[in-house]
Amino acid sequence: MKKDSTHHHSCCGCIHDLGKLNMARRTFLAAVGGTAVGAGALLSASADTSSAKLAMEYLNKPIASAKKKPLVVQPVFTYHLYERHEQTSWRPWGGFHTKEDVQNECQRIEKELAEMKQKAEFPLEILPLMAVSSSAEAKQAREASADVTIIYGGTWEIDPVFSENKHHIVFVRHRSGPAYLWYEIVSPRFLRKTVDELGEPRLAPQDVVVDEYDDVLWRLRSLYALKNAVGCKIVCIGGPSGWGVGGQKAPERTKEKFKMELIDYPYSELEKRINSAFNDAKLCEQAKLWTKQYLNLPNTSMETDIPFLENAFILTEIFEQIMSEFDAPAITVNNCMTTIIPKSKTTACMTLSLINDRGSMAFCESDFAVIPSGVLLYYLCSKPVFLQDPTYPHHGVVTIAHCTAPRKMDGKNLEPVRILTHYESDYGAAPKVDMKIGETVTVIDPDFEFKKWIGFRGKVQANPFLDICRSQTDIEIEGDCNRLANDMVGFHWMMSYGDYLKETGYALRKLGIGWYNLTHDRTVEA
Repeated sequence: MKKDSTHHHSCCGCIHDLGKLNMARRTFLAAVGGTAVGAGALLSASADTSSAKLAMEYLNKPIASAKKKPLVVQPVFTYHLYERHEQTSWRPWGGFHTKEDVQNECQRIEKELAEMKQKAEFPLEILPLMAVSSSAEAKQAREASADVTIIYGGTWEIDPVFSENKHHIVFVRHRSGPAYLWYEIVSPRFLRKTVDELGEPRLAPQDVVVDEYDDVLWRLRSLYALKNAVGCKIVCIGGPSGWGVGGQKAPERTKEKFKMELIDYPYSELEKRINSAFNDAKLCEQAKLWTKQYLNLPNTSMETDIPFLENAFILTEIFEQIMSEFDAPAITVNNCMTTIIPKSKTTACMTLSLINDRGSMAFCESDFAVIPSGVLLYYLCSKPVFLQDPTYPHHGVVTIAHCTAPRKMDGKNLEPVRILTHYESDYGAAPKVDMKIGETVTVIDPDFEFKKWIGFRGKVQANPFLDICRSQTDIEIEGDCNRLANDMVGFHWMMSYGDYLKETGYALRKLGIGWYNLTHDRTVEA
């Protein structure tokens, strides 16, 4: 490792020159037999449970800027009580003939919605049900302050309830009864306007649900993710960028499609904050304490120099302060493998991992060809996501790897980690997170031009230790591996625990981005 002669202030206890440690990293590893255990294993052997508890409290404390906007839903039941007329067709389909029928259905809907809300793992606000049987009532429903209207098409018309500035879901009953009129006519009369071609811009076939509230919930999950992803603020240390020739216009496309606010935070300003932080004796002592507590966590081993991790905690505090100042739930670092190292005396890898584990979003490389997919997936799954480099798919398997993986991939529990150097620089602190074997994952491959993304469901097969980025996982591909190899687009991919393929495709359609679901061999056009 090349010695770094750049000094910073002794109050932080981070060692003026990391090349002059009393026991250099390689010397230390040799002293413990050259194993892959390292210093952290010795610390973990006598782990202090109270110290580990404090570390978990740190990781579980959300960052102030990580506020999530709830999805507000207005349910509407449309009905009409028809009067008998002899010798003519006087009523349409539908099992609502008396006021008591309507009251029973409204009570049932409210009960079902309350049960569905209990299942939602994302912030969901459901307004009181509105029973609509007149133009005046429809106007009130149309003007309600909500993000999405769920229209229960019992009888009467549904068109008067639709607005131009909301999402809409139409719910109809088949087996769950009583029968709804719009179970019969939502396609020919509303979606197709009595012709063959679809002609309703405010509703698509994918927006119609029959009987099943789980099908309502995953659509609401998509709409919640859209509400929070569109217009999201992201602090860009060193400015926004995009990988390769294809990604040169990625920041502009991100602003166009996702309306995201990309906040350019220059390195010159970051350097001032880092220097100030290294002069802050209280913060430096706190970083040493955080480091000690973190290394007492179960399944945590340290195989690089401890000051690298202490400096990563200082950098975490700086990044979180900047995010809070801009009220941004996300941050990314441009030139994170070169520019930031001399300034922070560590790599950004552990810092980004920690911020993700604390409930916000942190991405390396400032690559906006892929970051929008990470923001969307983060809100879809309500868990940390992993930006990574893919390899070549073969024999039904693909290896994904990067040096910034979160540990709380399921949103709650810490996966095992070895803290090593960042691979390419052999410097700093980077986590090798071992993903849970057999875990179902969602993988997204976004294209450079925001025209069509590819996604597939996979399973964690192995966590190898190749000479590549530290967090590395073999993913078993559920789908046509050869087609994936043939159709791969962009460069970086995004991954989360869980299956969110339906939600992703539904959300992308709303954004005008195509979607190919490799697992189900299904394309959703923009």
